[in-house]
Amino acid sequence: MKKLEHLFEGALWQSRFVVLFAVIASLATAFVMFFVATVDAWFLVGHMVDYTSPELTGEARAVFRSNTVTHVVEIIDGYLLGTVLLIFALGLYELFISRIEQAEASETASSVLIIHSLDDLKGRLAKVILMILIVKYFEHAVSMDFATPMDLLYLAGGIALIGVALFLTHEKSGHGSPAK
Repeated sequence: MKKLEHLFEGALWQSRFVVLFAVIASLATAFVMFFVATVDAWFLVGHMVDYTSPELTGEARAVFRSNTVTHVVEIIDGYLLGTVLLIFALGLYELFISRIEQAEASETASSVLIIHSLDDLKGRLAKVILMILIVKYFEHAVSMDFATPMDLLYLAGGIALIGVALFLTHEKSGHGSPAK
C-alpha cells in the first residue's frame, strides 16, 4: 500500500508539468502580440508622411490626427497585452515548475518578473490589466463626441474612478504612504 501511495504521489507531483503547455502557449501568444504591435507601429510611422501633405484640409487633418492617436493607443494596448502574457508565462513556470535562477541572480531583472506566490502573480497581472483598461478608456474617450455637458461630466467621472483605482492599487501594494 505504501508503494502504491508513493507511485501515486509521484505521478501527482509530475502532473504539474502539464502547465508547460500554458507557459509555451502564453509565450507564443506574447511574441505574437509584440510582433503585431511592432508591425502596427511600423506602418503607423510610415503613414505619418501623409500628415505633412499640403493637400490635407484642416478637418481632414483633425480626423487623421484623431485616427493616429487611436492607433497609438491600440499599439500600446497590444504591447500591454503581450506583457500580461509574458508575466503570466513566467509566473506559471515559477509557481509550478521551477524557480528561474537567472532572473533571481540578475541585477537587471525587474521584480515584476520574479514571482514567488499566486498572490504575486495575481497582483502583477491585475496592475497590467488595469493599465490595459485605462488605455481602452482613453481610446474611447478620444473618439467620444461631447454633445452635452453631461457627456463631459461622464468623462470626468470615469477619469476620477480611474484615479481612485490607481490610488487603491498603489496603496495596497505598499508603495505609497498616505499623507499625514
